[in-house]
Amino acid sequence: MSRPPLPPLPPIPPRPGLFRQTPPAAFTPVFGLLGLGLAWRRAAFALPPGAAELLLGAVTLLYLSVVAAYLAKAARRPAVVAEDLRVLPGRSGLTAASLSVFLLAAVAVPYSAPLARTLLFGGLALHALLAVLYIRALLAAPPEQRRATPVWHLAFVGFILAPLSAVPLGYTALSTAILYATIPVAIFIWTLSAVQVARDSVPAPLRPFLAIHVAPAALFATVSASLGLPQMAGAFCLLMLAILALLIGLARWVTAAGFSPLWGAFTFPAAAACSACLAQGEEPFRSLGAALLIGATLMIPTIAWKIMQLWAEGKLGPKTNAAIA
Repeated sequence: MSRPPLPPLPPIPPRPGLFRQTPPAAFTPVFGLLGLGLAWRRAAFALPPGAAELLLGAVTLLYLSVVAAYLAKAARRPAVVAEDLRVLPGRSGLTAASLSVFLLAAVAVPYSAPLARTLLFGGLALHALLAVLYIRALLAAPPEQRRATPVWHLAFVGFILAPLSAVPLGYTALSTAILYATIPVAIFIWTLSAVQVARDSVPAPLRPFLAIHVAPAALFATVSASLGLPQMAGAFCLLMLAILALLIGLARWVTAAGFSPLWGAFTFPAAAACSACLAQGEEPFRSLGAALLIGATLMIPTIAWKIMQLWAEGKLGPKTNAAIA
């Protein structure tokens, strides 16, 4: 007499493991905090001695912790990197992770030129690789996902962060080349984005990304000032202030969807705006930079805390569609 068939086995649950869904979006507020620390360093005239270095040291440790968590995820299944690049929060987060290496190089300049140099050229290689992967992800995406977004600035104009350390290290020719190479790319993205915003409405959840448009103008102003190009620096600083004023005027529209992890996009542009004004070294830019720094100091850590809290609660990965290893 034959035995009855055994019942089907229940589905195997996902393997437990730490950092299996480490969200790239965790890098975005850390990127902003690093920028805030560098802005504090520029404003040393108005801060207690060592305050900026204390913040930069703490945020560097935070960045290394997030990198370790993401590498643990990628080691389980390397394909997650390509999968994270398929979604907008993943793209912005991974580009923020890469660009943060340039900021770490700037942090290291006063302490160790060899370390800063290693971070600078390592960052250039890493970000070039990420830009290639970004283009590959765009080409593989459906047509509706190939539209220009402000995140393109991070991927393709983000090299402009390299001169923050390259200039003090003596690489002025390299810094000048990066400046003049990235300006037309930024103008192209600004123009394309303006046409698209005028033609089609931006979905409310994605509107915080519009703040990224501030960052290229701010960085052009900062880098131009460091290269001894005061007229160019002043022009880009005024452009940055115009974009910033427009976004502040549209604040209710930009934030209509309420708080989300995408608010991390507000953090680095705010810090970059402070540094751009402070880098001009003359009034009224200097006072304006100090005023912006007060606002950024209140805003950036608050947003970073809320996003990290979402990660600690296990909500940041699902909310940003992070890939699972």
